[in-house]
Amino acid sequence: MPVDVGPLLLVVAAASVILGTVLQRVSGMGVGLVVAPTLALLLGPVAGVLLTNLTTTVSAILIGITLRRDIDWHRYVRLAPLIVVGSVPGALLVGAADRSWLEVIIGTVLIGTLLMTALMRIPPVSGAVPAAVAGTAGGFLNTAVGVAAPAMLVYAQATNWQQRSFAATLQPIFFTMGLTSVITKVGLGAAPISGLPPLSVIGLVVAMVPVGLLLGGLVARRVPAEAGRKVAVVVVTAGALLLLGRGVGSVTGVF
Repeated sequence: MPVDVGPLLLVVAAASVILGTVLQRVSGMGVGLVVAPTLALLLGPVAGVLLTNLTTTVSAILIGITLRRDIDWHRYVRLAPLIVVGSVPGALLVGAADRSWLEVIIGTVLIGTLLMTALMRIPPVSGAVPAAVAGTAGGFLNTAVGVAAPAMLVYAQATNWQQRSFAATLQPIFFTMGLTSVITKVGLGAAPISGLPPLSVIGLVVAMVPVGLLLGGLVARRVPAEAGRKVAVVVVTAGALLLLGRGVGSVTGVF
């Protein structure tokens, strides 16, 4: 059954996409971080994350075109194949968990991965195994909760990946993750297309991506990437806490 989206919720959803795209243009990540918890709160964890996957796919194409000269295709090839491997269990989790528990899982995973990237001292690594682990973890997280950036950030820090190349190469990675997530969840019946809002709503939300891209191009000239990351972390933490609280309340019968 399609999700009913009122005017206020639509404005909030559109604003989250614009903000996420601006942050992604500035720092390489942001659409999934900001949009996933917002749409999960507004539309529910299944439809919200599925629409996030669609939005991330579109934003990655457009931003990837802008940053194409700095894409490290060698690194992309090392990371991409394992995305599908991680996506399948992510889709199975979405199909198996009920809505309340899925909200708890999404909120917990988001907060946990952000804390891990902020507090853990990540030792330097290299080779094919870390890339395989990062690709698998990213595919799982992107499919289950709509956010793969923390897994990629850990890998980037551990391999001393330069920010300019990292931000650019994330775009084809996010495109692959977004497309794979949609295909696996729809194909396995974990997130039916019928559960999404009407096409007019989807079109309007996705249409905010180029708006955010234009604004992001202006902001990127004045705001350092690290500042963009910090804003994204604040937004996703707030959304994750709200989502976690609502999920716990539903599970325990408080709300």
